[in-house]
Amino acid sequence: MNRKKKINNTLKLKVKKANAKLHKSNKPKYISKAERAKMEEQQKETQANTAESNLSSETE
Repeated sequence: MNRKKKINNTLKLKVKKANAKLHKSNKPKYISKAERAKMEEQQKETQANTAESNLSSETE
């Protein structure tokens, strides 16, 4: 009985791991603090550039 139970348990674990690989997680990818600061800085630059271009187009 124990041998049969152990075999069934290992087979169930294999199936469970295979199913887990198929399903993707909804958890967002980790972004480091330095990377977030870099992205925020780039975003500020693009906003400043668009604001400048808007101002220059309005004055013309």
